[in-house]
Amino acid sequence: MTNAQTEEEFLSKYNLKDYPSVGVTVDLSVFTIRDGELSILLIERGGHPEKGKWALPGGFVETTEDLFTAASRELEEEVGLTLDESYLEQLQTYGNPNRDKRGYIVSVAYVALVPHISGVTAGSDANNAHFFNVDEVLSDDFELAFDHRQIITDGLERVRAKIEYAPIAHHFLTDDVFTMSELRKVYETVWGVDLTPSNFRRKVQSVKGFVETVKASAKSNRQPALYKAGDAEVIYPPLQRGGIS
Repeated sequence: MTNAQTEEEFLSKYNLKDYPSVGVTVDLSVFTIRDGELSILLIERGGHPEKGKWALPGGFVETTEDLFTAASRELEEEVGLTLDESYLEQLQTYGNPNRDKRGYIVSVAYVALVPHISGVTAGSDANNAHFFNVDEVLSDDFELAFDHRQIITDGLERVRAKIEYAPIAHHFLTDDVFTMSELRKVYETVWGVDLTPSNFRRKVQSVKGFVETVKASAKSNRQPALYKAGDAEVIYPPLQRGGIS
């Protein structure tokens, strides 16, 4: 019978270098609405591999930080953008062994929704930073680094689906107070459809806590009603892209 090891004895002899090395990165699909178009933030890679190609902002996770902290840090370092109260959600983990020429590197992707930003500045790891129309980025002739086309495609579908059942569309708006038409325009832009104003208003107002009225409309001078996000955590029944047109 062998003597049982204590945990301290086991750890004293354990060496991660005895196992295959795997790197961990974070990549961020940062969506916003600019000039009435759904746009995504990309950086031009300043170093190898994939030097000169457009890519999602991101980078390696340090051993002293968690994933969310790494995502926030990389976004600030690469484009000078802080998330503050903007919406951030983990999307998916990408682990194809051939996705990065440097070795086996797993990426944890995030989706962020931010209001209109006047401009972004590229940090030390990037030559340039720019918001692009999403349709342009996903066209066949737009060259992206790594597997970022797949990440963006997945992120776009997550956003389109998420605003059906989660009250997060207001994160695209610059102000906390908004009109119903401004909220409707967010849905139209993200979904790529035209919505009937009266149907949209009726649906939004039928969901308890979706929005709260800040100021009622004034018919005398045609001032629209003003709203703010309510305390609802889900939209139920959910909005449907083809159901409120």
